Amino acid sequence: MFWASYVLAALAVVLAWPAPIALSRAAWPARAPFTAMVLWQSIALAGGLSMIGALLLWGLEPLGESLTDAVPAFLGVLLRDDSAQELGVVHVFAISAASLLLAHLLFTLALTFMRIRRQRNRHRDMLALLGSPATDQPSTLVIKHPSPVAYCLPGGAHSVTVMSDGLMDLLTRAELDAVLRHENAHLHQRHHLLLWAFAAWRSALPWLPTSRLAQGAVSELIEMLADDEALRRVDESTLVRAIAIVGSGALPDTSADPLDDADGAGTGGARVRAGVSGGGPAESGTTTHRLRRLLTPLRPLNRLQQTAALSVAGLLVVVPPVLLVAPGLIR
Repeated sequence: MFWASYVLAALAVVLAWPAPIALSRAAWPARAPFTAMVLWQSIALAGGLSMIGALLLWGLEPLGESLTDAVPAFLGVLLRDDSAQELGVVHVFAISAASLLLAHLLFTLALTFMRIRRQRNRHRDMLALLGSPATDQPSTLVIKHPSPVAYCLPGGAHSVTVMSDGLMDLLTRAELDAVLRHENAHLHQRHHLLLWAFAAWRSALPWLPTSRLAQGAVSELIEMLADDEALRRVDESTLVRAIAIVGSGALPDTSADPLDDADGAGTGGARVRAGVSGGGPAESGTTTHRLRRLLTPLRPLNRLQQTAALSVAGLLVVVPPVLLVAPGLIR
């Protein structure tokens, strides 16, 4: 297990720093948002497994030649007071660190889910007081707000799309339909689940700069995916005008806005925003990238390139579990 722990540690370092930085700076994700999204998910999952696995293998190494031998021996130490003379201080520390890291990640994931659910319920209660159903759009609420605002509030069968009357006054019927198609794509493709997962990753490892890069990249990719879905029903020029008009608006002071959420969609909060409301530098940057992508169409990745990227994603998910059991297979 000794060599496998070193391989997992090296993989964890690569996935925690150079790999996310390289992917966040690459230009090709705009040509294949879905493929890039899969790769980001595999990096996050494989990175977590590698960190925990490296510590676990290093800590259990004195108890057996494979994980299948070491785990029963370790349980014997815990439950039957078997001798633990083989375990030194460093190994006990590694096992404890692996256990604490796993517990921390799972606890943060659950805590983030509970926080988001509470925010959504509170947001939905406010919308019930401040919003009114759209006359010609099902599952759509209209709020009185001078700025162009559009976002969706996930909630299963109770999911709704929210728009301001200021937005409806600015857009034509075709442009409004483009915005609705975009928001419905967020709901149908369950983008809020992706935001939740990467928000939990950032909350669990705030000291890791790449967790911020990953969250920002994923937020931008889901907007591109929603744009691509909207383009199946509306023409490109209509969508571009809708994004530009909505993106030109600026929300007022969020501290005085009863509908604002401090966490927002950017951290997996109560709502998934269109990313075109002009609410901050990050959203403005996303809007610019989306417009550039639509105005200057990029050639999609060819089949070989997509296959290569998806193969890398698949290997990243498979390699850590294989390394965990590999020492037992080749002894």
